[in-house]
This record gives sequence, structure tokens and C-alpha cells, in this order.
Amino acid sequence: MNHDLSEATVRERNELRIHDAAENIFARHGYRGASIQAIAAAAGLPKSNVLYYVGSKRRLYITLLERTMWRWNEMLSDISVDDDPAEVLEAFIRSKMRLSQTHPQSSRLFANEILQGAPFLKESLFGDMQEWMEARTQVFRQWAERGLMDPVDPVWLIFLIWSATQHYADFETQIVGITHREKLGDEDFRSASDFLCQVIIKGCGAR
Repeated sequence: MNHDLSEATVRERNELRIHDAAENIFARHGYRGASIQAIAAAAGLPKSNVLYYVGSKRRLYITLLERTMWRWNEMLSDISVDDDPAEVLEAFIRSKMRLSQTHPQSSRLFANEILQGAPFLKESLFGDMQEWMEARTQVFRQWAERGLMDPVDPVWLIFLIWSATQHYADFETQIVGITHREKLGDEDFRSASDFLCQVIIKGCGAR
């Protein structure tokens, strides 16, 4: 029993090291420019071990995209018409901003995939995301019908929140250059989160 637990712990730790290393490599070099050898070196593991855990570069890349999208949208996945739209929107904005701060490379990896025409997202993920989006939009429309928010387009609203929050990861270099900062800190992210909550929630008339 203890041996099995130890194996599981080692596997979990190594997979985390591989995922973190791969996220950095893919974010910097894209799918084509990354290699399993470079990921293995960054993770401090032999190439054979990396392939044992992840199967292939393609499978690893898709896994990271899936993990990123799950993290981003987890907060909205269980919303219902009985929830308060202002509270939901604030929680979603703040959770997305926290992820831009704590996992910026995830956002950059995703952005690179989109800029390349989303070859992997088209194949394996966009179908699931279309279903997820449709379910969320139904809840937003019912909130509007009940007078809890303005009848804004739910799809454009979610796109706005995605893009506004991911900007602080994808374009951090631009932000710190213009604002004369060395990097964005906790207070910067709190201030930006407050601003986005105020503008977006007020803008869609959530009451």
C-alpha cells in the first residue's frame, strides 16, 4: 500500500514538473519550436521519462491547452439562473485575473495557439467549448429576462472578460513598459481587477 502511494506521489510530482516546464517552452517557442528534449532538460528529467509520462509532444500540448481552458472556465461551469449575476461576474473576473497573475505562461501558450490558427483547438476542443458557451449563454439570457441585468449579448460579454483579463498576462511587457514598472505586483492586479469589475458589471447593468 505504501509503495503504491509512493509511486503515485512520484508520478504526480514528475507530471507537474513536466507540465510546468512544457508550458514555459511552448509559450516561448510555440508547438513547432518546442522539443521533448528541451522540455526534459527544463524539467530535470530524462527524455525517456518525459515520454513515459506524457506519451508524445502532441498529447502533452493538448493536455496543457485543456488544463488552461478548464482553469479559466471552472468558475462559470456550475452557474444557474438562481445565482446573482453581479456576484457571478465579479467572481469570474477576479478568478481570471488571479490566473493571469499566477499562470501567465498558460495564457501565452493559449494565445500562441490562437495566433497560429488554432490547429489543435479546432481538432479537439472547440466542439466542447461551443457546448459550454451555449449553456452559459442560456443562463445569462434568463437573467436578462428576469430584469437582473441588461440584455447584452452573453457571448460578447464572455469574450470581453476573457480578453480583458488575459491582457495582463499576454501583454505584461507592454503594460510595465508604459507604466514604468519592473513587473506587475499584487496591488496592480487588485487595482486592475477592481477596475474591470466596476466597468464590466456596470456596463452590462447587473443589479
